[in-house]
Amino acid sequence: MKTGASDATGLLIGVDVGGTKVAAGVVDQNGAILRQTRVPMAATGSASAGLACVISAIRNLGGNRKSLALPDAVQGIGVCAPGPLDPHTGVIINPPNLPCWRDYPLAAQISQTFRLPVRVDNDANAAALAEARWGAGRGYRNVFYATIGTGIGTGIVFDGHIYHGRTGAAAEGGHVSIDYRGPRCACGKPGCIEVLASGPAIARRARAKLAESTAQSSILDLAGGNIADVSSETVAQAFAAGDGVAQELLLETIELLALWLGNMVDLLEPDVIVVGGGVAVMLSPLMENLRERLPACAINPRCREIPVVLARYGADAGIAGGAALCKNLAE
Repeated sequence: MKTGASDATGLLIGVDVGGTKVAAGVVDQNGAILRQTRVPMAATGSASAGLACVISAIRNLGGNRKSLALPDAVQGIGVCAPGPLDPHTGVIINPPNLPCWRDYPLAAQISQTFRLPVRVDNDANAAALAEARWGAGRGYRNVFYATIGTGIGTGIVFDGHIYHGRTGAAAEGGHVSIDYRGPRCACGKPGCIEVLASGPAIARRARAKLAESTAQSSILDLAGGNIADVSSETVAQAFAAGDGVAQELLLETIELLALWLGNMVDLLEPDVIVVGGGVAVMLSPLMENLRERLPACAINPRCREIPVVLARYGADAGIAGGAALCKNLAE
């Protein structure tokens, strides 16, 4: 468990539920994560077993499994969970990575245990809110957030509030297609940005390029000579070492992202674009290249005025996002 020091007034609990783990943290009113813990997630067990994992993670924050420390100081609990879910009722509908929960009232169950207000939302929405409140989007009225990693998730924050759409299913920006003849995404649509620019997409393009080319590349060496073992991390390592093929692959990714973000600018005209996730970190040396390409991919004549910045929260985005949800509930 990581610890830190801060005023205990008005503490928030953020919980990040994934297919293999539950991470939870105590967050102060300034978005600083004071301490955190994680436990395994029983994603394929019973609904009650999955809930027990979440309860255990929260209780661990107090140093024991029977009571939550500083109960009077904690204002609420926010939970990031995979969708689909209903953010208005806190019901988990049928997430593929959490088969233990089907139409499960997660918020009500946690609230009943801890006697605190609880909010549930998907991870990208919550992370967007955390960045808008405390992170790289702080001080901006309208924020577009994208997390680029194994998949691509997005969140939209208008005037300090998540834009959910009519039923809570809005802001699926990772499944906006930029090539109707492109490869088919797992969602069933062709050419989604997720299937073109996520980590697995970069690895897939790298393997194809290496199979077709006779050019020497350290990507293959880093993969032990086996093309099947090439990953986006392998490409990142080769790029850091100055490999030309890796640079070409990442510049292609920048071009794809610029086209996609140009669409987001023309649709939403946000005040700031915040990008996070493992692939965003990998692309950070090329971020200026992305900023330079973006105006050519948007019709908005003032596109250059919209900053494109890296997110504050990395692997802790889910904890910070959960905390931002329950802070939002108290206002």
